[in-house]
Amino acid sequence: MERKSEFIQVFTTVAKRSDAERIAKALSDKKLSACSQIIGPITSVYKWKGKVEKSKEWLCLSKSKKNNYKKIEKAIKEIHPYELPEIIAVPIIEASREYLAWMRKEIA
Repeated sequence: MERKSEFIQVFTTVAKRSDAERIAKALSDKKLSACSQIIGPITSVYKWKGKVEKSKEWLCLSKSKKNNYKKIEKAIKEIHPYELPEIIAVPIIEASREYLAWMRKEIA
């Protein structure tokens, strides 16, 4: 049985909701994510090529297994429209036993 710490949540942001939906669907189709949520629009403020930028973005959060991270990163990079996409994973520290069981079933 896997431990909670073996699960992650992966964050990525995009300029269009349709791009977030495409990423969420691709991860699901490849059984790399049990579930993704799309939140937005959000406002992002960041430094890019020496200038402070402000833009409207959509946040895509996907739940997976830690050992799938490299495959998730590759899948996102293949379809992400940004030159340098944000792809960040954080551990899932706590979750209900039932939710973890469901995730195990849905992820390759």
